[in-house]
Amino acid sequence: MSERVIPGRTDGLIPLGAADALWVALTADSAVPTASGAFTCPPAPARVGYVLLGSHVVATVRASGGQWSVLEAEVRRAAAELNAVGMDRQDLVRIGPFRGAPRQECNEETPLRWRRRITRELQEQGGPARAARREVGRPYPLAGIDWRQMLVEQTRDGTQRTWWLPRAVVRLLDAAEHAETQWVQAARTRQAGAAVTEPPSDPRQARDADGRQTTSPQGPTASLRPYNKELEGQLYSVLSRKPGTSRRVAGWTCAVCRTAPATVLDHCHEHGYVRAPLCQSCNTLERPDHLYSNDIRVANRYTRLFHTDTDDWLRHWHRCPGCRARTTLPLPHLAAWTAHTACRSLRPTHRAPRGRTPCGVLRVSWTGSHQALRSCLLTVAVDFCPSGEHRVLARVPYREAAERFGIWLAETAPAVAAAAGPDRLDGLPAQFRPVIVDTSGEGAALF
Repeated sequence: MSERVIPGRTDGLIPLGAADALWVALTADSAVPTASGAFTCPPAPARVGYVLLGSHVVATVRASGGQWSVLEAEVRRAAAELNAVGMDRQDLVRIGPFRGAPRQECNEETPLRWRRRITRELQEQGGPARAARREVGRPYPLAGIDWRQMLVEQTRDGTQRTWWLPRAVVRLLDAAEHAETQWVQAARTRQAGAAVTEPPSDPRQARDADGRQTTSPQGPTASLRPYNKELEGQLYSVLSRKPGTSRRVAGWTCAVCRTAPATVLDHCHEHGYVRAPLCQSCNTLERPDHLYSNDIRVANRYTRLFHTDTDDWLRHWHRCPGCRARTTLPLPHLAAWTAHTACRSLRPTHRAPRGRTPCGVLRVSWTGSHQALRSCLLTVAVDFCPSGEHRVLARVPYREAAERFGIWLAETAPAVAAAAGPDRLDGLPAQFRPVIVDTSGEGAALF
């Protein structure tokens, strides 16, 4: 970690301007680009007791002379956490716009709401609101992160614009939003029970000139708990209608990456069972780039699903009792696995300046459904072949694909395979449950 800027004592209070300079200097070599103004530009809530730096909450206090300050050690701790984050700029997550997506809850006391703010700013580019913001100054960063340097805009069909950010940044901003919510809840609790004040026992606590106490997020804020099969075997159609489910989900860490706060309750659309709470990033990773009624473009993200993080994802998918008992995956996942893994050797290659490159883009489609397995056929093809010579690579019946997957599962994840099979589960419904309508606003996805 860089030590080029030391504007104050190592563990002393420093003004907000110096904190901005320190933050930018310490994160100059970070994989995630940062920007100044986290403390001094709107909407930095210095006067409400905190400022967000990455996924870290830094307490603000009013020092002598009425000047707002922060602990230098907290800025350094936040910078060290950000410097430890790795980022793959090719691993992107779509952040909007989503047609018909449900609106985020409006909580005026937690102003980050980064998805809404990014969408609003991008939609207003070139309009009157944009011009008004230019008069105020440079647009503010989000949690000290310069997201504009990493935003990728894609256009589909020549008209529809979509916006994407690296997955690591999405996780950081989700964690920042969660940390802010926890901070506000803890502050509200402290205010409700502020009848008796005690001297701080933790060095990370500080008091301002008015006697109000500000505490870092390592203090009384509620910590996230790991998911431990609390919802196993429950039906999503029932659980999603229970009041308080969203609040309960937000109390867990993501069951796959186990680092970011959970935001959604993932479930099997084929059998209807809850799998586990996931963060927005992992939930997006599970979806393909293009999913139509019976057609998938097999993107590079499947390298992580079926190679890099195989055990985590197979264990997650088999949290569904239906998939676990039948030692298989939901039809779209099984189709993607068949194209990406089982038919890998069939994909042609072409000459390139540095050796040979795989031909075109893989696509897999199917006829029939999981409710008519005998008539279900998977077709693996290649799109955008440079020479125009390659089309269909293989046609694989569903039962053959499921058998291949079972063999591969036993070799790749023996522990997951050992827990699967019809003799491992009692009480599984004899009939398949209907596909549950996707209510995420992103289309009728079968995932």
